[in-house]
Amino acid sequence: MSEPHSGRPQRGGDRHHAPPAERRTLFRKLVELVAPGPDSRDQLIESLADAEHKELIAPESRMMLEGVIRMADMTAGDVMVATRRMDLLDIDAEYDDLLHVVIDTGHSRFPVFEGQRDNVIGTLMAKDLLKLQRSPDLNLRTLLRPAVFVPESKGLNELLRDFRANRNHLAIVIDEFGTTAGLITIEDVLEEIVGEIEDEFDDEDGESGIYTLADGSQRVAGDVEIGAVNGAFATALPTDVFDTIGGLVAHELGRVPRRGEAVEVGELVFTVMLTRGGAVRWFKVTRAAPASSSAEGA
Repeated sequence: MSEPHSGRPQRGGDRHHAPPAERRTLFRKLVELVAPGPDSRDQLIESLADAEHKELIAPESRMMLEGVIRMADMTAGDVMVATRRMDLLDIDAEYDDLLHVVIDTGHSRFPVFEGQRDNVIGTLMAKDLLKLQRSPDLNLRTLLRPAVFVPESKGLNELLRDFRANRNHLAIVIDEFGTTAGLITIEDVLEEIVGEIEDEFDDEDGESGIYTLADGSQRVAGDVEIGAVNGAFATALPTDVFDTIGGLVAHELGRVPRRGEAVEVGELVFTVMLTRGGAVRWFKVTRAAPASSSAEGA
């Protein structure tokens, strides 16, 4: 008769099992990897890269952990959309004008200003415009939600906690003088951890990366091939070193541009509309102003 099974492993028994070293858990492996422990944040990031190389963690896990670590030193001012690039709605604008801005930009939430762009009085959900369509006499002010203001120095960790606790997805960033410096969304914060978050307005196949905007300018995706840009604008941007327009613009500037920055390349001006995951997602492209010719007979 066999003996009842015991919860304790039998010492010296069953030599057919894999050696203990092969049965180490992932946690044990990670502990052994970082022991006695990194002395700095950079060393911790290097340890995570080493763990990925040794196939202890997946590449996606390493990227998220690294994003969490780096985010600890980041503030709202590092991630915000600068005020000059903010898409706002005027409280006194006509319904058709408001609808035009909503359709053109594709955002779900908008800061609303009165008088001057710096005077933000609330936020409007794009879906609430349907209420104005059904009831044209409805006052837009009744649809506004309170605006949330945060300082540029607010840490992203703390800001993410506030977003979750208050069920708010957008905040207006103010500088040390109380002036509007930009805006930041919960998506901006999360993308510092998980990378780019695709939505229904993002291209899946990369074939429709150039769009005409209402003002006649073009919206161009950062991963569009330079040849496609040359074809659309009848330009001759170099294609021998970089394949994408985002790579060429970053090369000309010497770094990846931030949101709101404009870079002139050849005959075109590339203004960054959106950055995600450390790369430019969308440019607004316009023709560069012709160089002023010297006055004749001077």
